[in-house]
Amino acid sequence: MDQIILGRQGSLERWTSNRKVVSSNPQADKSGKTVLANFLSDTVDAVGGEYCPTQGVRILEFESQYEGSGDKSLTCEVELWDCAGDFKFESCWPALMKDSNGVVIVFNPAMPHHLTEVETWYSMFISSQGLQDRQCLLMAHHKPGSGVDNGRPNLASHLNRLPLSHSNLEEDPEDVRQGFRRYLENIVQTLSESREREEMSIIT
Repeated sequence: MDQIILGRQGSLERWTSNRKVVSSNPQADKSGKTVLANFLSDTVDAVGGEYCPTQGVRILEFESQYEGSGDKSLTCEVELWDCAGDFKFESCWPALMKDSNGVVIVFNPAMPHHLTEVETWYSMFISSQGLQDRQCLLMAHHKPGSGVDNGRPNLASHLNRLPLSHSNLEEDPEDVRQGFRRYLENIVQTLSESREREEMSIIT
């Protein structure tokens, strides 16, 4: 099963072709990861509500459209795992990461410590898996009323090569959804190219 992971400095989201998406974030560190997961899976219509930290894991299943070759619209079945980012669950993370094909790190750019934690999560969930840059996505999530600075956050220099997307569900919800779909297209293309190389190596 092909798998992808979305994460935030404590936010990890993962998916497969049956896309499997795992999402998690640190204890009491309100990055907005679960709100994003709910929105992308069409679990809720509204984006507000009282904050409630994820306990353990919850799994959301939905379908996502993306553009295939020749502008053909294709559908992926997505399994989104909304996982707690509290470090007391750290022993479970290796099992979630196994055979993953991508990672999205979701963080709140208004919280300075998130900017430093992104590097920790990159090391734990991206570089350790040997993923390509195109299989990763940094998502700067802006909460309602926080204002949006679409510039690049002050991250470690080696993170500047990774794709960055700003999300604001209050002002541009459809832009967030389209960004997720474009990321899905990148993952599908990467996996397809990898399979082609494997097939060619067998033939030759």
